[in-house]
Amino acid sequence: MSKHFLTVDSFSDDAKALRSHFEERFEDPRAGRSDRFVWDYWHVPGQYTSLRTPAYHFFPKKIYDRFHNHLVWWGRRNLGCHDVSPPWMSCYLDGFGQELHGDLPHGPWAYVYSLTPWKKRKFRGGETILLKEEILNYWQDFRSVRGLEREDILAAVPAEFNRLTVFDPRIPHGVRTVEGVRDLLEGRLVIHGWFVQPRPFIEGPLPPKELQSVIDDLGGEIGNLLEQGLELSGMVSLRVDVSPAGNVTDVATLTHSLRHPGGDKRIAPALLKHVHKYLLAVKFSKRKGKTRITLPLIFETH
Repeated sequence: MSKHFLTVDSFSDDAKALRSHFEERFEDPRAGRSDRFVWDYWHVPGQYTSLRTPAYHFFPKKIYDRFHNHLVWWGRRNLGCHDVSPPWMSCYLDGFGQELHGDLPHGPWAYVYSLTPWKKRKFRGGETILLKEEILNYWQDFRSVRGLEREDILAAVPAEFNRLTVFDPRIPHGVRTVEGVRDLLEGRLVIHGWFVQPRPFIEGPLPPKELQSVIDDLGGEIGNLLEQGLELSGMVSLRVDVSPAGNVTDVATLTHSLRHPGGDKRIAPALLKHVHKYLLAVKFSKRKGKTRITLPLIFETH
């Protein structure tokens, strides 16, 4: 995962069913059926403009629940976040977009899931945009050898159909203004929100109480390192595999958004290396089967 964003293509098996329901509801522009009256026109001058509605009320329960559960379980296994905020569905038409902003303190990771037939789109714009790392640490490696243009300042992530995009919501981000379409069926259609409630997620027989003891010890170890000046903020999610014999067989960094306030890029890798080494040396009690742990660690500077 980039520190900026992660994309997962072909995310949901229910993408076509979700899209089909949307198209069926709005295919006849002259229809007066009551289930068409669902949109909130959200407009904050100079900042946000879109049509939005709660996604969990819009779709048939059976289809939506399958998608929602898949999203939640993905977050548990890959981010160590146990739930998602109530998802919005938004549609962007001509002139709609979002100016740069940061989302705090909604959740440690934001997501955008696209139901837009991107390859057949008739509009311009619509990408999710994020400030690039070089701009966030602008003066650290500054070289006055060339100018800057939009592509040097912003990362643009296309809203490909059935793509999940996950990013650190502290990074200034937005939606590039959509131009050229006024028909709902031709707009940028996305489901979006935040992954929330980070806490360890265990798949296997290891009891939470035994893991908590290890986490407490690890917290003390990390605290000692941070007291030496290793200031970091953000979140890291680790996958820890434990054998039936209680040995930690593998530790992997799944995602991280760790940042040093001075922009020192050496600090986070050094800390993660130490944490990996620490966890690989842990010995759990014997169990009848393997255990896989998704372990989120949150760092805050004060």
